[in-house]
Amino acid sequence: MKNESLLLLTQTLLLLNFIAGFFLNKEGSLFDNMYHTTGLIILQKNILNLGLYLISLLFADWLRKTEHMPEFFMLMISAVLGMFFLISSGNLLMFYLSLELATIPVAAMANFDLDKKISAEAAMKMILSSAFSSGILLFGISLVYGSTGTISFTEMPALLNRSPLMILVLVFLFTAFAFKLSIVPFHLWTADVYEGSPFAVTSFLSVISKGAIAFIFMATLFKVFQPMQEVWYNLLVILSIATMIVGNIFALRQQNIKRFLAFSSIAQVGFIMVGMSSNSNAGVSSVTYFILIYIFSNLAAFGAAAAIASQTGKEKIDDYKGLYQTNPFLSWIIALALFSLAGIPPTAGFFGKLFLLTAGASSGTYWFITIAALNMIISLFYYLKVVRAIFMEKNETPIEKISVHPSTKFALIICAAGIVLLGLLSWVYDYISEFV
Repeated sequence: MKNESLLLLTQTLLLLNFIAGFFLNKEGSLFDNMYHTTGLIILQKNILNLGLYLISLLFADWLRKTEHMPEFFMLMISAVLGMFFLISSGNLLMFYLSLELATIPVAAMANFDLDKKISAEAAMKMILSSAFSSGILLFGISLVYGSTGTISFTEMPALLNRSPLMILVLVFLFTAFAFKLSIVPFHLWTADVYEGSPFAVTSFLSVISKGAIAFIFMATLFKVFQPMQEVWYNLLVILSIATMIVGNIFALRQQNIKRFLAFSSIAQVGFIMVGMSSNSNAGVSSVTYFILIYIFSNLAAFGAAAAIASQTGKEKIDDYKGLYQTNPFLSWIIALALFSLAGIPPTAGFFGKLFLLTAGASSGTYWFITIAALNMIISLFYYLKVVRAIFMEKNETPIEKISVHPSTKFALIICAAGIVLLGLLSWVYDYISEFV
């Protein structure tokens, strides 16, 4: 079967999979609660399904040209399957196995540009960082089982206390999550892996992988480690501030669009942690809502940048100067995506960050919310720097007119509509809150 036909079939199946996610779902558990599902978990999985479908559309031009498209989709769907098991995991064994299933295929995907040395380097850094975080996680799991005699998420809360050993366990598990989410100071692999991977893989890492890890991280803190809330709250606050500040400072210095979006995504994780710090239903709703917005915003930025890079090979922000003169459609998509990531009204990103800050403020630590709000202001500088280059600066050799693949254009329009409408349609947040 030719790539074009296979791609169309895969896109159709991914769309049907997303639509089917709204019907005939049942809550329940299997294998002594090793695997469980709820309405909220089903919704979170379907948000990831939407992102997967959009990725198949956005990078259609690259996918149809690659020799190994079937293998790429097999790896990507395997990784998503691992993420689905991860979100539904009910004990530490299921959790660890799911995490490995979600991680190993992504490392292979990072090396998909087989003729580029930088792609192999990205895969190696991904494998090494994942192996390190998995080792830390396993050590934490062994301490939990050795001290409590259980690996069940339902039994663990009653056995946890604030002893030094339990605090060490929490730190180990928190560190494993921090690696996967690129929380400072465990973020050092992120920019190099993003830069070396193909755009499709970078997008997957940025939105699908981070979204899944954020969902299970939130559930683990709120349910399993609820008795140790004071300890992990302090960890969240300190690392959230560090993540926002470091992500913003390093994003200011980037010239490569992939590295720019990598540090942007690190800063966004800091804001997600603000919502998590609330330990409330509002926190769950705001984080889930924000990740939905983040999928539209980040995929729009990556999709437009990939369309430019695939035809010109240009990935530097300076190359985008004067882009509006030759490519108004792509220029407006990038601007809208960056406005949303910066949290500028009336885009959905503004409402997403507003709900995160509101949820975080419920804990009463107002100085923390003030620092987060100040970081939003700092982020405006580097997001608007790109917009200024596109619309206001001149380029002696501007990027020529880009021929955007119809699937890519359709996906970019969906993302743009999502960025605008999610902020204006208040029922979306209410719909998410019903499941919480």
